[in-house]
Amino acid sequence: MSAKSLQLPLDRDSKTLQIDSFSQALVNAMGVGFLAVDTSGVTILANAIANESFKVFPGTGMKGAFPELWPKILEILKGRRQNTEFSLRRGKINYLIRVNPIVVDSKQIGAICVFVESSGLEEMAMQMSFFQEIIGELEAIINSSSEGLWICDGEANVLRMNPASERIHDVKAEEIVGRNMQDLVDEGFIDKSATLEVIKSREVVNILQLRKGRKLVITGTPVFDHYGKMIRIVSSVRDITEIEKLQSELEEQEAIKNQLRNHMLELQHLELESRRVIAKSPCMLKALRQAIKVGSVDSSVLLLGESGVGKGLIADIIHKHSHRSKKPIIRINCGAIPESLIESELFGYEKGAFTGAKTGGKPGYLELADGGTLFLDEIAELPVPSQVKLLRFLEDGRLTRLGGTFSRTVNVRILAATHRDLEEMIGQGKFRLDLYYRLKVVPISVPAVRERKDCILPLIQHYVEYFGTKNGISKRLTRAASDTLRSYPYPGNVRELMNICERLVVMSETDLIDLKDLPNDIVHRTEDVPDNGTEWIGNVTLQQAMDALERKMLAQSQKLHGNQRRMAEELGINQSTVARKLEKHGLSRLYLNQHK
Repeated sequence: MSAKSLQLPLDRDSKTLQIDSFSQALVNAMGVGFLAVDTSGVTILANAIANESFKVFPGTGMKGAFPELWPKILEILKGRRQNTEFSLRRGKINYLIRVNPIVVDSKQIGAICVFVESSGLEEMAMQMSFFQEIIGELEAIINSSSEGLWICDGEANVLRMNPASERIHDVKAEEIVGRNMQDLVDEGFIDKSATLEVIKSREVVNILQLRKGRKLVITGTPVFDHYGKMIRIVSSVRDITEIEKLQSELEEQEAIKNQLRNHMLELQHLELESRRVIAKSPCMLKALRQAIKVGSVDSSVLLLGESGVGKGLIADIIHKHSHRSKKPIIRINCGAIPESLIESELFGYEKGAFTGAKTGGKPGYLELADGGTLFLDEIAELPVPSQVKLLRFLEDGRLTRLGGTFSRTVNVRILAATHRDLEEMIGQGKFRLDLYYRLKVVPISVPAVRERKDCILPLIQHYVEYFGTKNGISKRLTRAASDTLRSYPYPGNVRELMNICERLVVMSETDLIDLKDLPNDIVHRTEDVPDNGTEWIGNVTLQQAMDALERKMLAQSQKLHGNQRRMAEELGINQSTVARKLEKHGLSRLYLNQHK
């Protein structure tokens, strides 16, 4: 507290200050510390607070009793300063002290000191500083928020809006602050106001607002004082235009993914219908029993066998008899995909993972097969780096897309197949031993066609009928053609057998498929029977050997004699039998061509 120059009464003769009881009572009632000194620094008046706080009484010399204060008083007494104000600490208490001169008849005759305890003021200043820091932090949070924030008073007048609101609404704050929300709606600036709805309902309101082709979700929240009066409405603004666009892209990708799955399921069903399982040989029956049995569990299966034996069909049977049958079985030929692309095809990739990557990224085959089965054909062709990543997936069921930063769990059963010797490749360092044992939990060997003698004719009859129905043609095989086809070793296995049947159905000129319709390499292959009857090859039956020998004798006799009559005489049979047998073995056309 400050004090102006104090005018006190003087004794006319002695010119000394006169202190009466009223003056003492007056300074005691001030509520702050007070003392007065004469020009020599002796205390002439001190109130109770000065007595108690500083032990200063009338007659006390300030130079000795209060050395911290005396220099400041001396500056005033000597006229160096008109007044002074400073802080002083005594014990644990801080004081703010104000010193002013005492003037009587324009003559300075002393000084007064007023003491105010400043501890409370400093605490208040610290609290104000703390509150200012909080306000600064809140200001920074509001301004840095990606959501728009509008603050209105209880009458819907705009008090402030943050930079995000300016960006979202494409407007400057100074154009909006101070205006009423009802006016903004009436002018068409916005189509509806959450603030006005909050004022009506006095509760939190959510609305969808349209602004220049963008969709905004507005949440209005009322703020009440202690008396229940609505003093503020805070509205948060979220631009969901981009979110909806991203959601649409995700839904589109999911739809494509589901469409692909359904399409694969349809193709698989059609393929299974066209590939009837024919197993009469013990070795094939064993492979089928193993496939059906292992279908009920989720163990990894390694299918072994030559190319074209039907490893894919066995994989289909395993999947069909599993609890995953309602989900697709995704096939990938590891040897048909370039080494640089195999990892992205298997595990997928994120946006920008490499040059040419799709904008939204792409799920890999493992993700597409989620809940179903992934059939890795020609697994031996998988590059070693991809083998490492596949092994990691088999261990924990998690994968990370190429260029991605987080992993995801995928529930997929792995079936693998190869015609190569993996153990030999392991020795050469071309295939990982740990991956080999991970895949070979249940190995199934699929026999070659030449090992399935009992299956060959049923397979031929099935595919002749299948391709005949497919092309609207009815064909059947002669006994000679059937025997010749049965004795053929089929190095291309079932795939070659199917191709031969389709060719015979399409290219034969009559409804009856005979030896003359068979490809030359098949006919010539079956003629390679030893002349010495004491020798026997294990994959040729007695009937096949007899048919081959009969054809060879007829062909040689035909070359020697040139006509059926002489042939009949030499062979000891009648001419009609010669004609029939020439037709049977496809030699009649050769005979006619030679005698044109």
